[in-house]
Amino acid sequence: MSLNQEETIEKIHLALDEIRPFLKSDGGDISFVSLEDKKHVKVQLHGACVGCSVNQMTLKSGVEMTIKKYLPEIESVESIDPTLND
Repeated sequence: MSLNQEETIEKIHLALDEIRPFLKSDGGDISFVSLEDKKHVKVQLHGACVGCSVNQMTLKSGVEMTIKKYLPEIESVESIDPTLND
């Protein structure tokens, strides 16, 4: 059964809620930005996560893995540059 856009986004939020305490313990946070083609998730890192030297590892090993646990059909998770939203 394929989820609709709203159900998919709801599961993304559940996954982010699962990983958020780990990010907050290091002074960071994460927010959902968009879902593209039902396969590509864009997120934005906040706080200490923005300048962290291992944020791409956190994104792939933590965030992407957690999202894929809920939604195996997701192909990629990408972090947008927070400075582009100013």
